[in-house]
Amino acid sequence: MRIRNRTRKLHPEDAIDPNSKDDCLHPTLGLEVPPEIEKEHPDWDIEVAWHCFSQAITRRLTSPGGETRFLKMVKAGRYPSIIDEAARMRWAKPFLPVPEILAEGAIGRAQWLLTEGLPGLDGTHPALQADAPRLVKLLAHALRRFHQAPVKGCLFDFRLDAALQHACARLETGLIDPEEHFHNEFKHLTAEQALEHLVAARPRDEELVVCHGDYCVPNILIHEGSLSGFVDLGELGVADVWWDLAVATWSLDWNLGPGFQEFFLKEYGAVPDPARIQYYRLLYDVVS
Repeated sequence: MRIRNRTRKLHPEDAIDPNSKDDCLHPTLGLEVPPEIEKEHPDWDIEVAWHCFSQAITRRLTSPGGETRFLKMVKAGRYPSIIDEAARMRWAKPFLPVPEILAEGAIGRAQWLLTEGLPGLDGTHPALQADAPRLVKLLAHALRRFHQAPVKGCLFDFRLDAALQHACARLETGLIDPEEHFHNEFKHLTAEQALEHLVAARPRDEELVVCHGDYCVPNILIHEGSLSGFVDLGELGVADVWWDLAVATWSLDWNLGPGFQEFFLKEYGAVPDPARIQYYRLLYDVVS
């Protein structure tokens, strides 16, 4: 087994201070590869694919023959948890192209999930971004595909009643840190002000679909010009369609630069709704 580290994927406004003692610079702290994974993959190459503020990490495992697997680890108390994600992946598997779960477990204060690797590249890959309009069209159509999953029978609820209750619980337990969790658009708000706004500005109705919950460019896999699969499903649930649309269009700016939001919405088949876009982006920052 050979282990290498790679830098985590960042939003453009993120920056790492080389003089900082923040342990996000040491992503494996408390998230070491479980012994059983090492034992079962003795000749596999293992590298860090992504990590987040020392709370979660994903590693890519590659066999000598080229097979890939992914090991995701999340510390206890982090939302969404590995248990959340595994349950949603199992529910989604009959309806959507999502990875097969191979194993799961816990070590110390961390839970882990081992999944198969799907073919293709995620949307941040330069080969895909070289033709940005085509990529945006693929991402919009992929989201339409995701939203075809049946609302009836979906076990996971993130309608506004549930979402705001979740946000209130995070506020009461001190888990909302605007400096860490809010994007630049909302950093002027305190946690209390953000939640007050979400309650006061709550939309009157919801167009319900099964939402991905974190529909960002890196979470969509493309293979040979077509959708290959969806990853990072820990926040999947029934919610307003704008929960995904707001975040998806925001992610285009982070990963492709400005100028693609209206094109994405047109390809998806939605008319821009600035009020809902702003509302669900703030909700996104508050709930996780």
